[in-house]
Amino acid sequence: MKPDDTKRTGLERDDMRSVFVRHGGWLLLTTVLLFTTMLAGVGLLGLSGGFLTGAALAGALGAGATFNFFSPSAGIRGLTMMRIVSRYLEKLVGHDATLRIARDLRVWFFRRALPLAPARLGSSRTGELLARLISDISDVDGAVVRAVGPLLALVGIASVAVFAAALIHWPAALLLVVLALLVGLGVPVLAVRRGDANEALRARHRAALRTMAYEGLEGIADLTALHARDAWTLQVDAAAAQLAGADRRRRRRLISGNMLHSLLSGLGLLGMLWLALSAFEAGKVEAPMAAGLVFLTVALLEVAAGSSLAWQALQSARVAAGRLQQIVDQAPAVSDPAHPVAVPTPPAVLSFEKVVFAWPGETRRLLDGVDLQLAPGERIAIRGDSGCGKTTLSALMLRLWDPEQGTIRYGGTDLRALLQDDWHRQIAWLPQGAPVFAGSIADNLRLGGPNASDEAMWSVLEQVRLQEWARQQGGLLAWVGENGGTMSAGQARRLALARALLRNAPLMVLDEPTEGLDVDTAHALLIDLAAALGNRSLLMITHGELPEGVVQREYRLHRGQLLQLG
Repeated sequence: MKPDDTKRTGLERDDMRSVFVRHGGWLLLTTVLLFTTMLAGVGLLGLSGGFLTGAALAGALGAGATFNFFSPSAGIRGLTMMRIVSRYLEKLVGHDATLRIARDLRVWFFRRALPLAPARLGSSRTGELLARLISDISDVDGAVVRAVGPLLALVGIASVAVFAAALIHWPAALLLVVLALLVGLGVPVLAVRRGDANEALRARHRAALRTMAYEGLEGIADLTALHARDAWTLQVDAAAAQLAGADRRRRRRLISGNMLHSLLSGLGLLGMLWLALSAFEAGKVEAPMAAGLVFLTVALLEVAAGSSLAWQALQSARVAAGRLQQIVDQAPAVSDPAHPVAVPTPPAVLSFEKVVFAWPGETRRLLDGVDLQLAPGERIAIRGDSGCGKTTLSALMLRLWDPEQGTIRYGGTDLRALLQDDWHRQIAWLPQGAPVFAGSIADNLRLGGPNASDEAMWSVLEQVRLQEWARQQGGLLAWVGENGGTMSAGQARRLALARALLRNAPLMVLDEPTEGLDVDTAHALLIDLAAALGNRSLLMITHGELPEGVVQREYRLHRGQLLQLG
């Protein structure tokens, strides 16, 4: 987290709990409305039972019997209307709060996770991150509405029911306390025992299935070319079977809990019926009140039937929250200084001084005492075998990682003294796997220059030899599919290069800029690139041969050492 993240909202912490606190008023209102709906339902059933019993007895006793018809009927109408209104408002407010929390949780997750990219998140599979972003947040965002709210409302309803029963006949209140503890707490605890471990296993199976499905769709062309689609389909089927098994075990636990709930409910209802009849025979309770106790018990047991689902939703939310925290709680590879300094201006010399670096957990040094200088307007190329550390060199230049030893300076200032955002504004980067996003040509270009004019975008398209293609597609507003699905590999690469050129930055870092292009097109593009750079500095990582005049110096990275060629 950056130093000013907490300043953004005063003293508010930038954690998951703060998202729920921000919507605490709506969540409290949802819980109150849920309680009101349950209370109206329980009261309606109890009052209706007493009313029907009183009416039946009055009819059986004949003309001499007295019966208060108007008060109970008015109460029934009032509770019915209250239940309808509160249930509508509960759904309206609850869904609104859930959607707001879902939105803010995703924003929070992105805000906390983006500083970890690509260094820390590079070790996580894309499908796994997608599962956490979709499934886990879906489990967390409704935790209050699906779990905490119903459980709190159930406690409130049980308390009101026990109090009402105590006013009528105190032994009945004791029986309701026992029933509430058994069916509201005991049964759910038994139904969800070892629930955290089971939910964690289910979440892993779900993430594995989503990951395999996502990667299979992403790599369908390669799977088809290698005749591996059937084998991959079998792996996906196996992952789906594991998830289905976890879901079956989950349902079996819930069904077992429901069966136990039904058994205890039946015994409890028989017990209340015996107590009510005994109290009526002893003259301690009038018949309508005795019937009200029985129907009150029925209503309370019906409300408590959803407690197992609420506990299960709570466990799922806890596991999902832990998985989200596992991602965002990682320490970033680099951090901003407490007292940053301004980036030197005008454009200055970038220098590597005795830089040493090895990836975490590895002993082999990819860079072992590297010295390099890149002056303003200078263009250099770095060659080397795959895995020798060329991309690592550019990652250190971008300050995605800090060197273990040595220093990288810009204008004599250590990069560790600069804010990351300030430093990144000085660089236009074209990584080896630069994506093309689903959107228009203009949408993709404006990622490099948000305020770029149409003229500027047409200019860079011309520089990368895509102008004619863009006109044929319908202009800057033409749609390009996800991952450049409507383009060839070479066209997608050139569009990404145009995006980098459009960024007004003094330093440009290109990682294999001509990948996917034929030799003639690549050479023509590099010559045009050299002319388009102007006074900008260039660090190019490449395997291919470069035309004369594209760069001024070439180096080879070998066994951690940077050797100048020529």
